[in-house]
Amino acid sequence: MICPAQVTVAISPARRGGGWARFGVACSVCPLRQACTSSIRGRVVAVHPHEAELTAARTRQRDPAWLVDYRATRPRVERKLAHLLRRRHGGRRARVRGLLRVAHDFKLLAAAVNLARFASLGLRSTSSGWQLQPA
Repeated sequence: MICPAQVTVAISPARRGGGWARFGVACSVCPLRQACTSSIRGRVVAVHPHEAELTAARTRQRDPAWLVDYRATRPRVERKLAHLLRRRHGGRRARVRGLLRVAHDFKLLAAAVNLARFASLGLRSTSSGWQLQPA
């Protein structure tokens, strides 16, 4: 890892992946120390266990084609999430206690919202199965 003063140190591996880059000795005489760290022991940078994947994702997000696709689809996703969390459906408060019950309640809520959406699009149950009714 390289600090702002271009000092390179090795990353010490952590037990669960990732690691730590410690610049302690180099920070003691560094002219950029005041802007870089306020720690007495010098700058320490934590490296996430999934740093490679995160770096690849950040690189991919700079691609103009990715940005166009993201901006075209993300507003719809955000709107659907907002529909699920409206006050009519309980908002951000759980109506039951326990993680498993909350998960089941949210799945039931999502199913209800999806069925309401299908109904507004004209999907109807007929004797031969589900069909879109002409508007």
